[in-house]
Amino acid sequence: QVQLVESGGGLVQTGGSLRLSCAASGRSFSSYAMGWFRQAPGKEREFVAAMSWILGATSYPDSVKGRFAISRDNAKNTVYLQMNSLKPEDTAVYYCATQARSNYRMSTRALEYDYWGQGTQVTVSS
Repeated sequence: QVQLVESGGGLVQTGGSLRLSCAASGRSFSSYAMGWFRQAPGKEREFVAAMSWILGATSYPDSVKGRFAISRDNAKNTVYLQMNSLKPEDTAVYYCATQARSNYRMSTRALEYDYWGQGTQVTVSS
């Protein structure tokens, strides 16, 4: 059974940094795309970052480009989200996700991810 467990969230001041981790279990994740999404109260789930299973290709929306970086350690079955220069509008619950289909393209769409973690809260104070 595939499980994803996020950690690393917390309260940080504007301009601060956090690194989120997503520990995966149940299979090897080296051949699967990984993604990070976030959801603020009253808003839809929003794409934050994705990494391809091959060549380390990444994708970010303009709202976080240059501030956030996704990375993965296949040996540890863990994906990370480094978040710098945090803003109050980054406040949300952050989720990592992966796909059921191996060797498939990464996606910015939540519907194309099959497994999700429980989320970790990130709060940025002004």
